[in-house]
Amino acid sequence: MRRSAPLLTRLTAVVAGFVLAVAGAVTLAAPAQAASLTQVTSFGSNPGNLAMYAYRPDNLPANPPAVVLLHGCTQNANAYFTNSGWRKYADQWKFALIVAEQKSANNATSCFNWFEPGDTARGQGEALSIKQMVDHATANFGVDAGRVFVSGLSAGAAMSAVMLAAYPDVFAAGSIVAGIPYRCATSMVNAFSCMNPGTDKSPAAWGDLVRGAYPGYGGPRPRVAIWHGASDTTVAPLNGAESRDQWTNVRGVSQTPTSTTSLPGGTSLEVYGNDDVRLYRVSGMGHGTPVDPGSGADQCGTAGAYFLDTICSAYRDALFFGLDGGGGDPTTPPPTTTPPPAPTCVTASNYAHVTAGRAYQSGGYAYANGSGQRMGLYNTFYTSTLKQTGPNYWVIGC
Repeated sequence: MRRSAPLLTRLTAVVAGFVLAVAGAVTLAAPAQAASLTQVTSFGSNPGNLAMYAYRPDNLPANPPAVVLLHGCTQNANAYFTNSGWRKYADQWKFALIVAEQKSANNATSCFNWFEPGDTARGQGEALSIKQMVDHATANFGVDAGRVFVSGLSAGAAMSAVMLAAYPDVFAAGSIVAGIPYRCATSMVNAFSCMNPGTDKSPAAWGDLVRGAYPGYGGPRPRVAIWHGASDTTVAPLNGAESRDQWTNVRGVSQTPTSTTSLPGGTSLEVYGNDDVRLYRVSGMGHGTPVDPGSGADQCGTAGAYFLDTICSAYRDALFFGLDGGGGDPTTPPPTTTPPPAPTCVTASNYAHVTAGRAYQSGGYAYANGSGQRMGLYNTFYTSTLKQTGPNYWVIGC
């Protein structure tokens, strides 16, 4: 037995804020083609005791790419496959989907155990189980081992970061949706603080955690897209910025964006380096996967609990991964891209920052708007310097 009943009880308390409630059972309409999500019952030693599901569209060509999908807490493989929008582009651009599923025997709320060292290290636990799913798909489905990607939501996003850190030799790129930097938490005790208000480390410190996941590795590192709702109160927006710091450092590029872009759904896109890292900030969005139901080329998914009607993240990620063959969508006009503005820096008391709308106060402390970084006591005596890096987005320092 992998975990005792008391531990599962404690896990329930820790991950309660990370739970993604699925409102009712989702019924998948009968597809026009024969392909369906199918369970793979034997794919390796499976030390993490996970379930594997696979979707191979009809007329899948030889050596196709594959995307690994990791659901959030209380969700399952079918719910994420059905609602996230990835099936549309797998059918359209002909790539396979590998959907991992957590079991309640491992975690009381079916969260991937993103905070357990035994499940987040290379060659162990749940991380190894997911890697074995990729190995199975490569050996049995003919998947191109050089074009494997990973994307996940919430606890699944935190596990996506695990896979990118522990297996840079397996994944070419990945997407972290409302997630957490790799190795922010290494126990149940600090999982809560990583989620909210988040943990502030230097880019080098975050990067060292990733480099330590596979000591001695000298090969290429995955490209990473990061999505975060600006109004996420479950996993604080600071995590999006800290994930950006982690992966830009790992990729060896600056934490200053090379371009900023306005996209639909109140979304801003910051690109770092030569499209090494992307950070999508979705204004007004809470905790969930961004979807945009509709028949347009850039629309996808089904809106519901934790599938939030803003923008189709699967479409943007599929393009980022190069799954469309590199041509993009000719019917979608290119976004207007502008160089990043010069940062605005303001030094004032925490009281003045809150009064001016650069910060907010909670529980006697002041927090920077956007990043959620804690500035110290909310009073007229405690002084902070804030730098504006985006619309209503402030960070400590200048």
